[in-house]
Amino acid sequence: MGKVTGFLEFERHDRHYAPVAERIRNYAEFVVPLNEKELREQAARCMNCGIPYCHGTGSVEPGTPGCPVNNQIPDWNDLVYNGNWQEASRNLHSTNNFPEFTGRICPAPCEASCTLNIDENPVTIKTIECAIVDRAWESGWLKPEVAAHKTGKKIAVIGSGPAGLACAQQLARAGHEVHVFEKNAKAGGLLRYGIPDFKMEKQIIDRRVKQMEGEGVVFHYNANVGDNVDPQELLGKYDAVALTGGAEASRDLPVPGRELDGIHFAMDFLPQQNRRVSGEGTAGQRDIFATDKNVVVIGGGDTGSDCIGTSVRHGAKQIVQLEIMPEPPMHENKLLTWPNWPLKMRTSSSHQEGAEREFAVLTQKFSGENGRVTKLHCVRVDPKMQPISGTEFEIKADLVLLAMGFVSPVHEGLLKALGVVLDARGNVRAGTNDYRTSLPKVFSAGDMRRGQSLVVWAIREGRQCANAIDTFLMGSSTLPR
Repeated sequence: MGKVTGFLEFERHDRHYAPVAERIRNYAEFVVPLNEKELREQAARCMNCGIPYCHGTGSVEPGTPGCPVNNQIPDWNDLVYNGNWQEASRNLHSTNNFPEFTGRICPAPCEASCTLNIDENPVTIKTIECAIVDRAWESGWLKPEVAAHKTGKKIAVIGSGPAGLACAQQLARAGHEVHVFEKNAKAGGLLRYGIPDFKMEKQIIDRRVKQMEGEGVVFHYNANVGDNVDPQELLGKYDAVALTGGAEASRDLPVPGRELDGIHFAMDFLPQQNRRVSGEGTAGQRDIFATDKNVVVIGGGDTGSDCIGTSVRHGAKQIVQLEIMPEPPMHENKLLTWPNWPLKMRTSSSHQEGAEREFAVLTQKFSGENGRVTKLHCVRVDPKMQPISGTEFEIKADLVLLAMGFVSPVHEGLLKALGVVLDARGNVRAGTNDYRTSLPKVFSAGDMRRGQSLVVWAIREGRQCANAIDTFLMGSSTLPR
C-alpha cells in the first residue's frame, strides 16, 4: 500500500500522449511519463484494501482477476511512495522478467481489479510499473544475473517471443546452457514484428537480449525449426526442448472475392512496417502501403488498432474499422463485473488518430476491378451474429486488412515434424503444472500451448515452464512459478 489516506488526498492522474498532429509524423513512442512527484503521489493512492485483487489469485483459468504474473503491486507501490526505487525494481523483477514490455503493452487487468476501480479511479499501476523499470535501466541496476554454478544440462527454446524469452532467461539463471532458436533475423516474436514501434520501440527488446546474452543464453537467428533446422536433431542434442513459438495461424475470412489483390492479413502488413523502421528491410516481399488509400480493417481488437495507427502514419485517405460484435457499453456494471475484466467500450490512441468504427457488421463478400479489391459488401447482424435483412450496405476499399485474431499455432513444419499431440483447438497439448507435451523431454508454453493471449500470460507461462523443465532435469527447482 502507499499512504493510508492517499486515495482521499490525490486524484488519479495518468500519463498522457503527445498531440496527434505531432505523433503521427513518426513511429516513435509518444507517451509522456509522469515526474517523480506525480508518480509518488499516484503510488500513495494504493489503499490498504482487505483483498488486493490487483496482484491476482494464482489461477490459470481464463477471466481470472488481476495480474497473471502475480506482481506484488501493493508492495512496490509502497516502495515508490517512500522513494525506494531500487528495492521496488527488485520486487517487481521477482515476478516479472520484462516489466518494460508489460508497462507498455499490457491492457492492465490489475487496474480493472483495483478496489478504487469500483468508482472508476483505479491506481495507475501500469504507469508506476513502467516508471520503476525505466528508472532501473537508466540507473544501471539491471545487470546480467550469471549463475554461480553450471548444471551441464542443455536446453533448446524454440521461439523468442515473451514466453520463450522468459523461459530462457529463467533457465539460464538456474545454471543451464540455453539455446534459443528464432526463425526471424532478430529476437522478440510478435513483440518485435507485430507491435508497432509507436507502442514499443525495439531497443527495449534489444537491451534485454543483451542482458540475456550476458547471462549465457545463445541466440540462433534465421533458424526455422522444422524448415532449415531439423527438430529431431535438436531432440538428440538437447536434454529438454521448449516449444514457445506462439499462435501465428491468422483467422481468415473465406468469402467470395477473398482472392482479390489488396486483401491482406494484418500480420503481413504490420511486420513489414516494423522491418522498415528497424532498417531490417523487406527484400523479397511485396510492399503493402496504406498511402492515399481507403483502408478497411476487419477486427476490433488490439491488432486492428495497430493497423489503424500504422495506416494513419502511412497517410491513408480514410480508415474504417469493422467489428462483428455489438457495440459494448461505455461503462460496465461494477456490481456485476468487478474485480473481473469488464466488457466495455475501449478507445485506443490509434482510434483517436482517425478512424470510423462500425459494430455488428458482417462482410459477406468482396468485389473489385481488374483483379483488385474496390468494395466490401456488408450487412448488419443481430446479437446472435445473424444477418438482418434489409441492412445491407457497401464500403469503398483499396486496402483490406484482416485483423481477426489467431486460431492456433502454425501446424506445418515444426509441429508436424515432431508429431506432438494437439488439443481440440489445435494448440499443443500440455498441462499447466508440468507443461509437458506428449513427447518425452518436450515442453510447451505461451500462445503455442494456451492459444492467443496477452503478453503477460506468455511471460507467466514461460516462467512456469522454466520451473517445470528445471524440476524435470534436476529433480527439484528453486525457480519461482
